[in-house]
Amino acid sequence: MALIVQKFGGTSVGSVDRIRNVARRAVATRKQGHSVVVVVSAMAGETDRLLKLAAQVSTTPDEREVDVLLATGEQVSIALLALAIRDMGHEARSFLGHQVQIRTDSAHGSARIQGIDAQPVLDTLAVGGIVVIAGFQGVDEHGAITTLGRGGSDLSAVAVAAALHADVCEIYTDVDGIYTADPNICEKARKIDRICADEMLELASLGAKVLQTRSVEFAMKYKVPLHCRSSFHDGEGSWVVPEVEAMEGAVVTGVAYDRNTAKLTVMHVPDVPGTVAGMFRPLADADINVDVIIQNTAQDGRTDVTFTVPRSQAQKAIALTEAAARQLGCGKVLADSHVAKVSVVGAGMRSQPGVALRMFTAMGEAGINIQLISTSEIKISCVIDDRFTELAVRVLHDAFELDRPPGQLRESQD
Repeated sequence: MALIVQKFGGTSVGSVDRIRNVARRAVATRKQGHSVVVVVSAMAGETDRLLKLAAQVSTTPDEREVDVLLATGEQVSIALLALAIRDMGHEARSFLGHQVQIRTDSAHGSARIQGIDAQPVLDTLAVGGIVVIAGFQGVDEHGAITTLGRGGSDLSAVAVAAALHADVCEIYTDVDGIYTADPNICEKARKIDRICADEMLELASLGAKVLQTRSVEFAMKYKVPLHCRSSFHDGEGSWVVPEVEAMEGAVVTGVAYDRNTAKLTVMHVPDVPGTVAGMFRPLADADINVDVIIQNTAQDGRTDVTFTVPRSQAQKAIALTEAAARQLGCGKVLADSHVAKVSVVGAGMRSQPGVALRMFTAMGEAGINIQLISTSEIKISCVIDDRFTELAVRVLHDAFELDRPPGQLRESQD
């Protein structure tokens, strides 16, 4: 039979009743003859509660100690789940990140996994027990507790599945799969049965909340099959697979949006080699991710450079950029935090012309002005005024007829 890794997020373990529901699912899978490993997050709201406590006792909390604090959330979840499984008459054993030896680097708050000792898990599975593992956490070479960043339990589950050579990693959430758009703002959104890993990676990086970006990267690297499912019913979810057979007209797979965006423009940048590098170096050193970058045509030896950063890091980015601009002899720095990024994603873009035209036409007809544009082989992203985010998602969903299964798209689509 199969070895199955099941991951349950904070909403899925948000109460005692929901923890019992997770226990029933794990036990039912074990009764089918499968080996079962369950990875869980902290109960819904617990991580935010702990962060608020840290802020109350320190204005600048030490990152190492914050990781020690946050890791307690998952410790509660795994203990309660193991107890619930045992109460149903089945063996279960819980493991914290350091007990499974999920080895990471020492980047507290955003640690990267370097290896996993699967033997303690295999030993428990060998005697028929259900293994329950704390997601989101690991341990560095010095024995310090580390955490993997928001959504890190997804990454924990995929990494454990890779280390165990599991047959599948099931990601259980409060939605029943991956949709063509956020169903909360687009009522025509359709559940996707199968999506290729490249498309899922783009959607995750562009704002889709179903899977953490790093978990998709890990799954691609180690060829871990992912099945995104609902915690609250037994229906089939969405499969993330290496490739999906192309169908006629399946150009765009989904629409994503990200409101965590701010736009910075540096005026009158000297058009000489090394100046732009000098502008972005302080941002890189501060681990601020720069996304869309546009440089205007130089005039009179100077140019303007516009780029986006996460809105949550905007103030820090502005301060660093202003300091760099003064040092490099640039003009003033303009900032706008009232923007959002809307994107269309689809592997079919590789071979189909006209996608950009269709996107820009639809947004233009809706009166939505495009401020910045970024493209890759399988995505087009536009930065717009954030007041039009939801309208843009619905307009693009209609423009690419994403409410229809791919095989039913009109032949006129190009």
